[in-house]
Amino acid sequence: MNALRVDVRASLSLVGSVLKYLAVPLCLPLVVALYYGETVVPFVVTIVLTVAFGVGLERLEPDPDLRAREGFLMVAVTWGAVAVVGAVPYLIEAHGVPPLVAPIHPESTLANPANALFETMSGFTTTGATVLGDISFESHTRSIMLWRQLTQWLGGMGIVVLAVAILPELSVGGAQLMDAEAPGPGIEKLTPRIAETARALWGAYLALTLLEIFLLYSLSVVGIDPAMTLYNAVAHGLTTMPTGGFSPEARSIEAFSATAQWIIIPFMIAAGTNFALFWHVLTGDSGKMIRDSEFKFYLGALAVVTAIVAAVLFGGSGFVRAAPVEGTFDAAYLETFSSQISGQLEPSLRYAAFQAVSIVTTTGYANMDFNTWSAPAQYLLLFAMFIGGSAGSTGGAVKIVRWYVILKSIRRELFTTAHPEAIRPVRLGGHTIDERAIRGIYAFTLLYLVLFFVATGLLFLDSLRVGLELTVLELMSATAATLGNVGPGFGVVGPMGSYLAFSDAGKLFMFVLMWIGRLEIIPVLVLLTPEYWRR
Repeated sequence: MNALRVDVRASLSLVGSVLKYLAVPLCLPLVVALYYGETVVPFVVTIVLTVAFGVGLERLEPDPDLRAREGFLMVAVTWGAVAVVGAVPYLIEAHGVPPLVAPIHPESTLANPANALFETMSGFTTTGATVLGDISFESHTRSIMLWRQLTQWLGGMGIVVLAVAILPELSVGGAQLMDAEAPGPGIEKLTPRIAETARALWGAYLALTLLEIFLLYSLSVVGIDPAMTLYNAVAHGLTTMPTGGFSPEARSIEAFSATAQWIIIPFMIAAGTNFALFWHVLTGDSGKMIRDSEFKFYLGALAVVTAIVAAVLFGGSGFVRAAPVEGTFDAAYLETFSSQISGQLEPSLRYAAFQAVSIVTTTGYANMDFNTWSAPAQYLLLFAMFIGGSAGSTGGAVKIVRWYVILKSIRRELFTTAHPEAIRPVRLGGHTIDERAIRGIYAFTLLYLVLFFVATGLLFLDSLRVGLELTVLELMSATAATLGNVGPGFGVVGPMGSYLAFSDAGKLFMFVLMWIGRLEIIPVLVLLTPEYWRR
């Protein structure tokens, strides 16, 4: 019998190290609870459980040896573990701690463990899909809502990348961990030590978050947007840079002024940019960003999608002709927005740019209910869900660099077909891309698309099982939005809707899709191969 090649105890010990320190960010919503006079029980209990569980796992292997195989397992288990631990505050808010503490909001939809797990995984993977029935402070405390926002900020740059930056025991082997977790084909080593690279990435991430919070709150201070309180500024700063999309407002960014929407757009663009480029800018090499071919292709893709959507909205053909009998909007809402946007340059450009950037970068915010858009406009957004941000960004989906390499390799194939004697390598930023890397990009993209169609079929079968009537567009968008960590889809799962209508089995299936999408498929599939586990 073959012995296990993977040191499971070492992997779980490192998971414990990460979980133990998850108690630190839990202190922020605890402080918010004290400020607003809310109960701190959900966070105190979670902190105690997290530390106890983390220390217990650490003791499995006091001196773990981190290799590539242990790194894959550690990253995969960490993301599952933080989702379980992160759901505890939601469950305590709904159920209390019998018989010591009474429930705070027993009517919460997160009383269902499947819903709580879905919401937490959606948070940490920065998906932004929600199962909250009522997004308001009447149904949830401010501290719980801030924890919901904070899960996205922690997951944005990566929990394991943060751990590599601050935990000495992960500095050796940290490169494998960051490659396994970081979105995109690879992560650029910015400094001689990988821990310093992790700190540089998180430093840029934190700086941009604080800048956005400052600008958003300034709108309230000067009277431009009174709705953008300090709480809302912090809440949206925590979910823009991770391309998360959660909002404590039921109407998302529609609840705020046009000025606030224009401020958020460039931060969403920044969130979808390779964060290594910001490090180069801060160190005096701003030309690196200007010359970067992926960045230019990324901006070009955003501009094309924005221009098409803006033209459709401006021309008046971008809206449905009538509101549905049962839906997320009514005839009055449709009439209001169609009359404000059609034929008007600034609104057409703003709504188009906001939604195009939000969907391409997989942020998932909405400044209007795009269920009101016509079928061609909606299918364009569905296509945009597959584009994704840059490698090394917080965005999800396939990633712009993969599409760029695929297009360049197709162009190369057409050229060499016409000129069989020619040798023409595929280049990215002046560097030749290894043929093995190109095959890997094709393999990932094919796997992504196959998984998308298979998952859509399984969700369709589950919806039939429970009698949930969904259109093809709703099913496809729900799959694309969870696998690509986008968030909102169309119809019942639209930007002003939720995933609450799905069965518990369907929601747990999408829980797995979000997990697979965040880890970019390959690390998960590697764990399923017998060769990974055997000598």
